[in-house]
Amino acid sequence: MVDLVAMTLIATGLVFFIAGSLGMVRLPDLFSRLHALTKADNVGLGLVCLGVALHLGSLAAAAKLFVIWLLALVSAAAIAQLLAARVRSERER
Repeated sequence: MVDLVAMTLIATGLVFFIAGSLGMVRLPDLFSRLHALTKADNVGLGLVCLGVALHLGSLAAAAKLFVIWLLALVSAAAIAQLLAARVRSERER
């Protein structure tokens, strides 16, 4: 039963990754693309990490995956802010 839940979480995370990738390709401007990419990929990575942690069944592995997810959250937010600020400053010129 745990493996079924883990595989469902991983598959749902992959759907979020696909949605974020499609949003990056299909949305019209940079700000919309950044929003789609950071939100969908962060949720997708969280679900994949949760599924892998359940599948492994180890508290140490779950803690490492949680730290990886937190680092990805922080870095995605920081990069999106930097890119948006750069585009905004270049548009003002």
